Amino acid sequence: MTATRNDCNLPLPREVRMDAPASDKVFAALETFRIELPSWGFANTGTRFGKFIQPAAATTTEEKFSDAGQVHLLTGVCPTVALHVLWDCPQGVQSTDEIRRFAGRYGVAPGSINPNLFQDQEYKYGSFANPDSSVRRRALQHTKDSIEIAKRLQSRDISLWFADGSNYPGTANIRQRKKWFAEALKESHRELSPEQRLLVEYKPFEPAFYHTDIADWGMALLLSRAAGPQAKVLVDTGHHYAAQNIEQIVAWLLSEDMLGGFHFNDRRYADDDLTMGSIDPYQVFRIFHEIHFFEWETGQRADIAYMVDQSHNLKGKIEAMIQTVAMAQQLFAKAALVDVKKLATAQKNCGLVQAESLLQDAFATDVRPAIQDWKISKGLPKDPLEAFRQSGYLERVTKERAAKNAHNVSSYA
Repeated sequence: MTATRNDCNLPLPREVRMDAPASDKVFAALETFRIELPSWGFANTGTRFGKFIQPAAATTTEEKFSDAGQVHLLTGVCPTVALHVLWDCPQGVQSTDEIRRFAGRYGVAPGSINPNLFQDQEYKYGSFANPDSSVRRRALQHTKDSIEIAKRLQSRDISLWFADGSNYPGTANIRQRKKWFAEALKESHRELSPEQRLLVEYKPFEPAFYHTDIADWGMALLLSRAAGPQAKVLVDTGHHYAAQNIEQIVAWLLSEDMLGGFHFNDRRYADDDLTMGSIDPYQVFRIFHEIHFFEWETGQRADIAYMVDQSHNLKGKIEAMIQTVAMAQQLFAKAALVDVKKLATAQKNCGLVQAESLLQDAFATDVRPAIQDWKISKGLPKDPLEAFRQSGYLERVTKERAAKNAHNVSSYA
């Protein structure tokens, strides 16, 4: 299978003494870190009120691969790009030959495959939980086709997010819909090859506002277990209510061996899809810390797919992705600086101030010089954003794509 994200094909973390220099710990952490880019993050996006056009935005699957390839070229840690079936595979399974050519041309492999179970008019009242059995069958067949696409592209993960839900009390049989979901997920699971996984995502609201069929991590956990042993939970950091303790969810899923992956973004209110770490970098640091702490306690690598899921309406799309990757590296490296041995002792002795300070001190450490040294050791630019700005790539694709994007205007009304 293709080496996708932070999986078992990456080197095992090098054993680093707790008293080793911070730079050694940073180097060891960065050697194990990979993060996947979303194809849709390079295309024109918007809000419910309209689409906001950028002249350099990607308009084709090939252009998305080209842009993702530029980010990977400059950062060295984004070897795969997530694909949305329909948006990126308009011919379904027949699109796979073309996608393989794009991957070879631009140096990034296909990553997670994302079925589209929300866009078509038939899904107005749901997909797997639609009261119409013919729509449920269509949604299931689309998922099976997506699994076949993943097999042909040697992609391990099939990432499932559903818009299913209802807007008004009494308009949906919630228990029946739960049953339909379990049945469809079980049947989807039977299509998997031994190496593949289903990643089941949750979201508390939007587009459904009264109830969402998979509204939280507990529902996703139960449905994943109902689906089968190759199903795990996917945590989107934007899919939570305000002030929810996401790292506690991560810790619980790790303890249950049910954490499959992340969609990283940030938010001010809800699913804002803002640049990672732009609002609350300490939260992402705490998430990474829980993963590092788990790996230290168990001596096992957590097999987690780290993925970006962001839509940049105002920032330049490639710049925003490079910015996100740089922030992800910093927060992952900072979390590796926590002295987990001292932390475990402080927790056991109820040393509250000492335990909290261990996290705060690691978060306050400036890891950027060590990361720059690591980049130099890999032949990567010290400042990938500046290298991108000097490359001429943005000017070239703006010239090539501006006319197409100018005709891609839509409005809310």
